[in-house]
Amino acid sequence: MIDVTLFNNTIITVNADLIERIEETPDTVITLTSGKKIIVKESRQDVKNLVILYKKEVFCRDL
Repeated sequence: MIDVTLFNNTIITVNADLIERIEETPDTVITLTSGKKIIVKESRQDVKNLVILYKKEVFCRDL
């Protein structure tokens, strides 16, 4: 799960495994596998980095 910021400054937690794509249009739009779209303040690269950090934490926890 990753934390992202909506434009009203609310922080929400998103299941990173449900992210289908991330676009900058110029706002960053996260599209989930359900088709739901979330517009966030973070850049596309920032969201990508959050997902990578989350995945490393999950998969490297037992090493």
